[in-house]
Formats: sequence, structure tokens, C-alpha cells
Amino acid sequence: MAGCASGEKSGQQAVTQQDAQQIAYDATVYGFPLVIMDLTQQVFTAVPAPCPQGAPVNQFGNKKEFPDATFTTVVRPNADTLYSSAWVDTAEEPVILSVPDTQGRYYMMPLMNYWTDVFESPGSRTTGTGAGTFAITGPGWSSTLPEGITEIKAPTRWVWVIGRFACTGSSDYENVWKIQNQLKLTPLSAWGTDYTPTANVPVDPSVNIKVAPLDQLLAMEASTYINYFCQLMVENPPYEVDAPLLDRAAEIGIKPGADYKTYFSGLDNDIKSAIQTGYRSALKDIPTTNLGNIKNNWQMVYGTGDYGTNYILRAAIAYQGLGANLNADAVYPSTFVDSDGEEFSSDKKYVLHFNKDVIPPVNGFWSLSMYNDKMAFADNPINRYSLGSLSDPPLIQNSDGSIDIYIQRDSPDSGSTPNWLPAPASGGFSLTLRLYWPQESVVDKSWAPPAVQLVE
Repeated sequence: MAGCASGEKSGQQAVTQQDAQQIAYDATVYGFPLVIMDLTQQVFTAVPAPCPQGAPVNQFGNKKEFPDATFTTVVRPNADTLYSSAWVDTAEEPVILSVPDTQGRYYMMPLMNYWTDVFESPGSRTTGTGAGTFAITGPGWSSTLPEGITEIKAPTRWVWVIGRFACTGSSDYENVWKIQNQLKLTPLSAWGTDYTPTANVPVDPSVNIKVAPLDQLLAMEASTYINYFCQLMVENPPYEVDAPLLDRAAEIGIKPGADYKTYFSGLDNDIKSAIQTGYRSALKDIPTTNLGNIKNNWQMVYGTGDYGTNYILRAAIAYQGLGANLNADAVYPSTFVDSDGEEFSSDKKYVLHFNKDVIPPVNGFWSLSMYNDKMAFADNPINRYSLGSLSDPPLIQNSDGSIDIYIQRDSPDSGSTPNWLPAPASGGFSLTLRLYWPQESVVDKSWAPPAVQLVE
């Protein structure tokens, strides 16, 4: 549906400036995941061979170690799991994902479509830790698969596979590497052969690898942005429940496949201005959206990975934490203040006390991570950035089964060192609790972490 007939255009110009501004605002929020996902995919795959930062299309890029305090590329990084990520393109044919037996090690392999919804999540919670073979098929594919392969039908052409494997630390790296090295993505036509991915893949020189995807998006003019997601909607079709929003968006020419730059150039200046205002207002509001409920001064974010028509939450998560999991797979509460509502300060001492009956209820594992005022790991003398149920050495429990975590700049007494989460040398900080495969009391919103208490 490239472009619009002149009669159609004149009818659409009958919308008021106020309506045009609101429609543009809503459409900007709606299309945000598509645009940021496509830009992210382009940058990730703009490499000739797999590396920790990326991989060619239909190949895995594996993180081989945890980030440390020098890592500032991503805010609130993770020191619990090693990642294996891939961008799968189903345009030509299905791609078969082979996962080895992880020997009981916790893992998840969520598959995310271009709308940032997780539509399947193979792993410990759903398919167990044994070997698995899954065919990722595109929205237009319909045929039969070889015996023993489970079909996973993708609602969009592109699929982001974001694998995570539990890892206790540097002494455990090699065990995870062995698993990562056995992950495979095989085109259906090559199944049953000794398939080897293409080496030294040509890189598209037009991809901007010097500017972060989010910054590229924020630099776009309204007509460029809208045209971008109009094109992306062709191979990444909207959901049926989106029809009311799309019907409204069509009033200012926004449709799958529309040549929006041409359409926009023919609009009256006042309508153009209204659309640009709505666009800029949306980009300003998306990152300030309230992401969740506050419980015991922890921000609890629910509904990630399965957004329905909550377009503003979907856009806000894509802006602030692209790649968020289903709550059934992981929940990440964060806190910036103590039980009195005072911001954390590194010159004070705090304790997080879990009674035996409120220790994070998980079927996988849990961890608590410390971040400085730049939302990076806090440099500290023992290079510890998180601790939890997989800690080595293990956390020490009190005689009644409870656990105290000491959050402070200086080391507590030697007997409490395993439970010490070092604060930064100066400034403020924040904490994120990660719960992998949380139990029902977390998912149904009845459980929340206790507030962090100021000691002195």
C-alpha cells in the first residue's frame, strides 16, 4: 500500500490539528518497538563473524565473561548469566535452533518478535534442561518439518533469541562456554547435513555502527520515523487487537507499507506541525513513564514481554531495557531508597534482611546487584558486584534460617564477608534484585522484597 490517492489524502487532511497531534503521539508510541528493534538488529549483525558484541544474521554471539566496573556500554548490567544472542531471519525459510543438554544448569532462551513480545521461551521452566530442537518458522510459512523438531511459529519475520545461562563466576566460565559452543542455528534446507555457517560475512557499509540505536532513533524527523515503521509493519504485521489504533492512525496516512515521506510532504503546514509536535512529545514522555508499582520502596515491573495493548509500557521498556523477559521467566525489582524513603548514600551502612519465609521464592535462582550513581557496577576492593543464591562462597544463613545482606562501603567483620555487597567509594547507589523463574507468589504480585534498612 504505497502512498495514498489524492482524494484519500484530502479527506485525511480534514482532521483537526489537535487530532493530528494526538494520532501522531499515539502512533509514535505504538511504532517505537519496531524501529528500535530494527536499528538494534542492524548494529548487532554488522560484523563479519561472531563475537561477544554481535554476530551475523542466523548466528550466535556469545558473551564469555561478566562485565566489571569498567563496563559502561549498558546500564544496570548483569553478573549472573552469560548471554548467547542471535537475530534470526525467517524470510527465506525456517531456521532450526538446537540447544544442548545443559546437565541441569538453569537457562532460558526467550524468542522475541519485532514488537518486543516474547512469544516462546524454551528453557528450564518450559522445556527442561535436556537437549531440544526447535524450528523457528516465519508468519507466512506453512509446510511440514522433519520428525523430532518442534515448530515455533514467529509472528514477525525477525526474531531475537536472547539466551541466558546461569553462571556462578569466573571459575564456572568454561562450563558455560562448552554449552554455548554447542548452540546451533541451521537453515531448514541444510538440516541433516554437516552445515557450517558462512565465515567472513560481508557487512552492509550503510549501517551506522558508530551511533547507538537509541540515539539514531531520537535524531529522526517525524516523517522519517513514521515512514520507517510503516515499512517495517509489512513483514512484521500488527496484531488484530491493534486495529482500533491503526484505523485512527490511517486518518493521517499511517498504514503498513505507506510511502509516508511523500504523503507527509503534501500535507498542509499546520497539520505537519501538529504531527511533528505529537511525535516529539511522545519521544519525551516514553522514558519518563512509570514502569510499575512501588512495594516496600521497590519498583516492581509487571507485564513485560507480553504487553497486549499497553503500548506505552511496551515503548518505555524498549527505551529503558530492551529485551525484557516474561514475568514467568524473570522479575527484576529495583530500589533507590531505604525504608524511610531516603536515597542510598555510600557513606552509610544498610542491611537487607530476609526472614526465612520471604527469601526470594524462585525455582531458578536469585541475585542482588549493586550499581553506582551512573547505573554501572561499583568499583570495590573484592570485585563483587552481586550476590545471591548461587554465590561462591555461599551466603551465610542465621540460626533461624533468615539471611542478612550487608550493604556498605567498608567490609563488615570477617565472618560476614560472604554476605557483604560493597557500596561505591562515594556518591549514591541503587540495587536490583533478579529473580529467575520466580514462583507464583511473585508473578501474582503477592510477594515483594522487604525494604532496605539504614543501620548507621
